[in-house]
Amino acid sequence: MPTIAQNIEDTEKKLNGKARLIAVTKTKPVEVLEETYNAGFRRFGENKVQEMTAKYEVLPKDIEWHMIGHLQSNKIKYIAPYVSLIHSVDQFKLLKEINKEAKKNDRIINCLLQIFIAEEETKFGLSESEAKEILESSEFDLLTNIKIIGLMGMASNTDDQTQVRQEFRQLKTIFDTFKSFQKHNVDMQELSMGMSGDYQIAVEEGSTLVRVGSAIFGAR
Repeated sequence: MPTIAQNIEDTEKKLNGKARLIAVTKTKPVEVLEETYNAGFRRFGENKVQEMTAKYEVLPKDIEWHMIGHLQSNKIKYIAPYVSLIHSVDQFKLLKEINKEAKKNDRIINCLLQIFIAEEETKFGLSESEAKEILESSEFDLLTNIKIIGLMGMASNTDDQTQVRQEFRQLKTIFDTFKSFQKHNVDMQELSMGMSGDYQIAVEEGSTLVRVGSAIFGAR
């Protein structure tokens, strides 16, 4: 059986330097994260605040923690001291709360706006016009302890690769449009799209961050 280190190496080869890998460590025990860390890997993605914080407390402090799951505003205070990037901002009130907690910790927290691109109603995200409205609002300008550094999206859970490609392409188009925002708290650099089943398509369509779990750790 290939090791975690081999799986990471194989996945990174497929990325061909075009995108950075985030190892999705949700539900994985600390021992597995330690093995991943010892393989020299430092970017971990978690879905739940409680789980992420528990792992943060016992693992080395040079790990880059990515919050990739749906986030509730009352949980932000727990991750504000250490989170590297929040991928899943899908409401303005969430941004305000992140800004408030970042300020308390004397930090600027990097965030991505999550855009709804899938056909499933169960997925979260803003429409293009809602995201645009946030970025253009004068209230948003007052948030000095956050920075929007890009967008995130999840494609439909389907075997139809043409549809998946289309959805990723749609997100890349929105991302390119948003690059023109010139604000102190906006710097559109990152496009987080692609998971174990579709990350190669995502990279072909311009992803800079892929969130991969089962291709590294095996199926849950």
